[in-house]
This record gives sequence, C-alpha cells and structure tokens, in this order.
Amino acid sequence: MSMAQTDNKTGGCLCGAIRYEIDGPLKKVVYCHCEQCRKSNGHFVAATSVAHKYLHIEGGSNLTWFQSSDIARRGFCNVCGSSLFWEPSHGKYMGVWAGTIDAPTGLTSHEHIYVDDASDYYEVTDGLPQFPQDHPDLWEDN
Repeated sequence: MSMAQTDNKTGGCLCGAIRYEIDGPLKKVVYCHCEQCRKSNGHFVAATSVAHKYLHIEGGSNLTWFQSSDIARRGFCNVCGSSLFWEPSHGKYMGVWAGTIDAPTGLTSHEHIYVDDASDYYEVTDGLPQFPQDHPDLWEDN
C-alpha cells in the first residue's frame, strides 16, 4: 500500500512551545481505542507515524516523555499539556497524533485498533476495518 503523502507538514502543541516539521512520508491514520490512549488524551487517538529521520522538533526542551508501558513512551508539551507523540521502544518510527498536524494534512484513515477496549459512550461505525487488539505488522503495511 502506498504512503498517504510526502509533502512537508508542520504541526505542534496548543500553545506553540513545541513545533515540528515532517519532511518525509506519513502513514495512514489509525484510530486507537486502548485504555492508555483514552486516559492520556480524553478520547480515542487518531495517529499517523513517521520515520525518526523525517521528524524535526523545535522547542524540544518543552517536550516531556512519560514511560506509559514497557513497550512505549508518550510525549507531551510541559507548558500546555498537549499530547503529541507515541514512541515505541523498538524505535522504528514515531507516532504522531494526527490532530496536532496543521491542516490541510492530506491524510486518510486506515483502521481502528483495540476496539475491544473502546469505552461505552461511543460506537465505531465508520466502516473502516476494526481489530480487537493490535496487530504486529500495523505500521509496516499501511
């Protein structure tokens, strides 16, 4: 499957203390309904991913990392609290919250993961593929 786009994109946190530029391909957006994403963001997450070499962060001193599990850490602005990134321990890519990318993003949605963990106040009804949990080839295939 082809990448969603390759034009440079910019983004950042709510207060502007952290800005970033992406100058490489982004994956299609995946919606994650796991409890950690919901608890850290207030709702399920819409995320894309990018190879580290294509992500350039300004204001990195305002970026705080929280080790949320054995397999990943989450990056947020220590000024305004905006959640921005999810970085797996294997280091193959950086997850970027799609809502932090400046519009127009040019991205498309791909699927829902961890739907077994979705909360009871919403339904997943958009017709995209749904997976009860994660699957190991997620970011390599989309």
